[in-house]
Amino acid sequence: MNATEAAQAISERFKDAVSVAPEFRGESTVVAELDSLHPVMKFCREELDFNYLIDICSVDNMGEDPRFEVIYELYSLTTHVHLRIKSMVAEDVREVVTVSDIWPTADWHEREVYDMMGIEFKGHGDLRRILMWEGYPFFPLRKDFPLAGKPSEMPDVAFTSKAPLEGGPFVTSAGAPDTAAREPRARD
Repeated sequence: MNATEAAQAISERFKDAVSVAPEFRGESTVVAELDSLHPVMKFCREELDFNYLIDICSVDNMGEDPRFEVIYELYSLTTHVHLRIKSMVAEDVREVVTVSDIWPTADWHEREVYDMMGIEFKGHGDLRRILMWEGYPFFPLRKDFPLAGKPSEMPDVAFTSKAPLEGGPFVTSAGAPDTAAREPRARD
């Protein structure tokens, strides 16, 4: 089975809940309604043998309705077929059913989408921030997040003077003429 046939099988099984996007550069994409996303993903895993969840990511289409997309990249290690499943998420909903019960690796992917975009995954066992600290009130990958960032209570961690290990016994010398001079162990 190739990706086009897999997309067709999903379309036949979930007639009114999915649409197949036109193939682009040899890649097939299925767009699933949000309320039928979990059954579609379970069908992909159990019936179509997509046994590897490569990634989950999200897109902010600010100014459009629905605003967000959640995108799943699936792969079959037995048939070597890649398939993309998309689902649109409205800004006022911002909740998607977890697929971590189907692919355990979805756990961290869903946490990252939550942390960066604010999309919550219903049924996730440990939905907490993975990159930003707990209590951070913003979602950095949204298009309304300013490029310069937002003020926070975090202390300034950048050095304003020399780094404390500069020239020390464990630091290489970048401008040294040869490897022996660059190597920290060569110093006394």
